[in-house]
Amino acid sequence: MSCVLIVAPHADDETLGCGGSILRYIAEGHSVHWLLITHPTESAGFCLQQIQNREQEIEKVSALYGFHGVHQLRLPPAQLDIQPKEQLIKKIASVINTVKPEQVFTAYRNDAHSDHCEVYDAVMAATKTFRSPFIKRVLSYETMSETDFGLKPEDGGFRPNVFVNIAPYLEQKLDILEVYQSELGEFPFPRSRKAVESLSYVRGAQCNAMAAEAFMLIKEVV
Repeated sequence: MSCVLIVAPHADDETLGCGGSILRYIAEGHSVHWLLITHPTESAGFCLQQIQNREQEIEKVSALYGFHGVHQLRLPPAQLDIQPKEQLIKKIASVINTVKPEQVFTAYRNDAHSDHCEVYDAVMAATKTFRSPFIKRVLSYETMSETDFGLKPEDGGFRPNVFVNIAPYLEQKLDILEVYQSELGEFPFPRSRKAVESLSYVRGAQCNAMAAEAFMLIKEVV
């Protein structure tokens, strides 16, 4: 079985983008690791209660998935664009070289949130074939409220070409998503159970499955 690394700019991105795939990979016996880039801090404007709540959410989500490893860089959210890019690349590369994944999932570059763009670029730098020859596949995932609002005129939009059937895992994914109470809202808010479930059905219809998650294949070595 392979080793898989899920890179999430913020806690909840992993569930929104590929929660069902994570559950499927783990159920099939793959070793799945979670790399979480940011973490709320008081210096970034978060109160102590918010920080503690997020730490509890991360701990609970990690246990519900059953990750083989959780790696946190604890960088300030919404500030990655002012961090030294070289340092972000080095920190991500350090985790990659420790885990040695065969597959890497990361956020879509043209999402509305600047953190997603910075993480994507750093992951691309850290997964160059001559640096990480063990990586055979790199994919980007879509994030409700970020990918669909990334309205950059030069962007052709998120056009998936890889689909994962998550029908047996959809309800479990949605239950895990609800752990992030501070991030969710009532439909038609994009980060709502109904919106995420609806997207899963749309992606399923595109690949002849009852429910699916969609990805853009960035690189594959065969």
